[in-house]
Amino acid sequence: MTTRRLLPVLLLAPLALAFSPDRPNAPADANLAKIKLPAGFTITYFAQGVKSARELAVGPDGTVYVGTKDDKVYALPDRNKDGRADEVVTIATGLNAPNGVAVRNGALYVAEINRVVRYDNIAKTLKQKPKPVVVYNQLPNKDWHGYKYIAFGPDGKLYIPVGAPCNSCEPEEPIFGTINRMNADGSGFETVAKGVRNTVGFDWSPVDKAMWFTDNGRDQLGDNLPADELNRAAAPGLHFGFPYFFAGDVADPEFSAGKTAATYTKPARKLGPHVAALGMKFYTGKQFPAQYRNQIFIPEHGSWNRSSKIGYRISLVKLDASGKQATSYETFADGWLQGKTSWGRPVCLLQLPDGSLLLSDDQNDAVYRISYKS
Repeated sequence: MTTRRLLPVLLLAPLALAFSPDRPNAPADANLAKIKLPAGFTITYFAQGVKSARELAVGPDGTVYVGTKDDKVYALPDRNKDGRADEVVTIATGLNAPNGVAVRNGALYVAEINRVVRYDNIAKTLKQKPKPVVVYNQLPNKDWHGYKYIAFGPDGKLYIPVGAPCNSCEPEEPIFGTINRMNADGSGFETVAKGVRNTVGFDWSPVDKAMWFTDNGRDQLGDNLPADELNRAAAPGLHFGFPYFFAGDVADPEFSAGKTAATYTKPARKLGPHVAALGMKFYTGKQFPAQYRNQIFIPEHGSWNRSSKIGYRISLVKLDASGKQATSYETFADGWLQGKTSWGRPVCLLQLPDGSLLLSDDQNDAVYRISYKS
């Protein structure tokens, strides 16, 4: 692990945000000052009062959309481009944990636990409570690992995972423990990866367009087993081990009998055990120093079943020049965990056109902006 130079975070001018009515306008400077970043980086609030903020997406006009594990979807317009949302707009309510959001051709796609819906011409209908068009409604309605992360791939298809409905089990239906894709209109649904326990984050390499994704290992095997995974799907159809093996070499005590670890695709990098690695992102912008370009940032939501908590941070996985081999795994930003207590839980990253990164937090009900200035 490399040595980092950590500096206290400097706060910008007072924020002029609109807060949701159910959240008080409380001072937040003390919490942000706890975040440690490499020299030159600053973290500020892009928006607060975004309850249960999860996946993020950005539209052509710069409006940021936020899925949640609650029942709402939000929009965060930044009309004056000052790096702070002007207001928090509730687009839709009454949805079934609409965790996943993606934008394509002016439409907002939202993934609930059991279906995908679309809000057309979303930028012009933000405050009109637009009616959704159902894109696909044949997903299992299982809460356990049911939160969906969605994104359009380089092939123009919408990718969507279906997590395992258990801690560890042989799924009752083939759809569980998979990553899938479909056409933008919901047709052509097909499975592209199997043996994936629970991914809530993936992205495509800017070098060779291969898909990379995080996967959370099973619980109840102790504090340090198994590691979470960062995987590279070099081709469709690979099997990544669930429920037989975790992290490439940790055998499931119930389901691995008669199986061989070498049969399955090993992770590109083992991450921390139970850190709950979520909405990863390749950095392709130009604002951060060149050493971060084409590298992977991973929010770690944080452990819940370890005797000593870990995670609650953003990690950085560095790749070699080929973009295929992970060479290191280190902390980029931490401070959401203070001793044994967390005040925030990082979820998902989004790169803005200016090269800054947004980060959602479903405990602190916020979206942060991480920027760099030499």
